[in-house]
Amino acid sequence: MSTSIQLEKQVYIVGAGPGDPDLITVKGFNILTNADVVMYTDSLVNDDLIAKAHPDAEVIKSAGLSLDEMVDIMIDRVRAGKSVARVHTGDPSVYGAILEQMVLLKKAGIAYTIVPGVSSVFAAAAAVQAELTVPELTQTLILTRAEGRTPVPELEKLKDLASHHSTIALYLSATLTKKVVKELYDAGWTEDTPVAVVQRASWPDQKIVRTTLANLDADMAANGIRSHAMILAGWALDPGLHDHSEHRSKLYDASFTHRFRKGVSQP
Repeated sequence: MSTSIQLEKQVYIVGAGPGDPDLITVKGFNILTNADVVMYTDSLVNDDLIAKAHPDAEVIKSAGLSLDEMVDIMIDRVRAGKSVARVHTGDPSVYGAILEQMVLLKKAGIAYTIVPGVSSVFAAAAAVQAELTVPELTQTLILTRAEGRTPVPELEKLKDLASHHSTIALYLSATLTKKVVKELYDAGWTEDTPVAVVQRASWPDQKIVRTTLANLDADMAANGIRSHAMILAGWALDPGLHDHSEHRSKLYDASFTHRFRKGVSQP
């Protein structure tokens, strides 16, 4: 249930979450349902969520608009005394292309606020019931993408990042699995390294593929996955971890003392 609030006459860049309308934050939902104007990425954001916008709101689809066209509309509406909810998929700070929008908004003197959202990496981890940072196995999560038409910085090549052998989450890489496999092999990863692929995480047609590095490309092709997919790779994705418990944090260890609990010495 939304709360009626008075919004500032500015742009609110809101993370809609990965797809499930219930995975937007309460703050994001309240902005969405009270904004005068709602502009959303209609190729990615769930229409069922946008349907919750205020009945009198102007709703604008942005998939067919250029950057300048989108920003010009936002500037025009704010200058007309309206609040604008610019709704992005997932969390806007990760591959959200919001910096270029903020640069133009700032140049025009238009105020903006960013509201975080649930990223697809976390929806994917929830879907496969994985902890991405397992004690004594891996404590680091790398969020990145394979290099395609858009280059990555020289010091951020996938092979170099993978040399840490931590959990890797790959955005925007579903069409580049052959390249992914090669670079992970070059970094010393083994054929049996567990991989989980989640297409359209949290949507009703969500698809999960559990595989290994050796079979990743073939299994992606067999399942017809070439877009809207999160690739999670590393031993934290081993489904066998659910069957044994040697990887435990110190936080809940009976002998571990912290400011909320005094540890008990083990005999």
